[in-house]
Amino acid sequence: MYNFMPVLAALSRVVLVFSVTFFVPWAWSWWGDEHRLQEVWLLSFAVTFTCGALVMWRTQSHRRELMPKDGFMLVNLVWAVLPAFAALPLWLGVPSMDWTDAYFEAVSGLTATGATVLSGLDTLPLAINVWRCFLQLFGGLGIMLLVVAILPLLGLGGVQLYKAETPGPMKDAKLTPRIAETARGLWGVYFVLSLSCFLAYRWAGMSWSDAFMHMSTTVSLGGMSSHDASLGYWDSPRIEAVAIVFMLLAGVSFARYFIVWRTRSLMTLVKDVEVRAYFGVLAVSIALVSTLLAVHDVVDSFPAALRVSAFQIISLATTTGYSSVNYALWPAFAPVLLIMLGCFVSCAGSTGGGIKMVRMIMLVKQARRELIRTIHPRVVNPVHLAGQGIPNSVLMSVMAFMLIYGATILSLTMLMLYSGMDIVTAFTAVVACVNNIGPGLGDVGPAGNFGGLTDFQTWVCTFGMLLGRLELLSVLVLFTSQFWRK
Repeated sequence: MYNFMPVLAALSRVVLVFSVTFFVPWAWSWWGDEHRLQEVWLLSFAVTFTCGALVMWRTQSHRRELMPKDGFMLVNLVWAVLPAFAALPLWLGVPSMDWTDAYFEAVSGLTATGATVLSGLDTLPLAINVWRCFLQLFGGLGIMLLVVAILPLLGLGGVQLYKAETPGPMKDAKLTPRIAETARGLWGVYFVLSLSCFLAYRWAGMSWSDAFMHMSTTVSLGGMSSHDASLGYWDSPRIEAVAIVFMLLAGVSFARYFIVWRTRSLMTLVKDVEVRAYFGVLAVSIALVSTLLAVHDVVDSFPAALRVSAFQIISLATTTGYSSVNYALWPAFAPVLLIMLGCFVSCAGSTGGGIKMVRMIMLVKQARRELIRTIHPRVVNPVHLAGQGIPNSVLMSVMAFMLIYGATILSLTMLMLYSGMDIVTAFTAVVACVNNIGPGLGDVGPAGNFGGLTDFQTWVCTFGMLLGRLELLSVLVLFTSQFWRK
């Protein structure tokens, strides 16, 4: 049988680190003069810290270097267990919220999905809104990258965790010789981008609290907001421009920024095939939707069409999920395109969800190779990316990922349909959750939320968010018999 004890020993330390985060909303509750909630944050901290300390005490004799199998188990446990603790203040502090909805909201936050079951966000206590948004900041780049930077200090290995958590098909490439240094470098980039976004939102006209919350959900590409109308609450071109800039930046691999900083050259970004495809797809999509809106007189002028289409396309394509208008009322081509873009546009190594642009590029190149082979069966035509040949093992991994991705979308959609949901809501809810986009269409569109789902439907979407955040394989490998063999 599989030995859980070393994994639980590492998990206990992660839980202890996470317990400290409750002091962030606790501090905001002092600022907002929310005395009733201060006890909620302290109780949540006490429960989380006590659980972590007890497990650490019981497993202290089982600490050892983590094996690859342990890495996968720990990553899955972290993303399943931490939302349970994160849900405590939501369950205790929001009277109308049951445990299922609280856990869903916590998973949505930590996975930077941005789907919500809450309405009346404008009247929620400040500390509750701060907590929802801060969870996205904490989970955006990946909790395990933070853990990888800390685990060496605890005597635990980090390479296995990095490979299990890092998004994208090419996980073995290191930016520095030491994996902990890599993780700290990525978090350094994340911090600088977050601080810049915070100051930019404040400059654009947001209050300090709104600037903090929306910084948390912009750089993480999560998209939660403190207002039901999202960024449409301000109707401010300046605020939307700030959001566009930082959503675009966060949709690019943070590893590229780390290399730019080390080499003091932007050529890494300029020559990157994935980055060029990322901006190219966005530019074409904005042109198409802007023209569509202008032709159908959805808005008053082409500049207005350009403004709303650029914001919505970048928001949905990067899997952020902000909205400034109800794009579900646009001609059908536009909202369907928005959902489709969220499935693949963001770059591997970014805080975005979906299958990632690099996988789409590989699929297109592989399809082109097979077309050429149809005409010239004996031709040698290897697939190249950025001037380097892509190993067949990587291509097969991408093909397997896409097969599992399609099967997952289909299976979860059928479950939602079986529960009685209409096809538009069911399909787009699953796509939005698995790709960590946030809003879908139908009842879960930009004018609605996930609050009307049954408990069964909510748990299906919760599982979909976890699958998407860990890119399917890291979760589904636990369901294979080979994983549990000693």
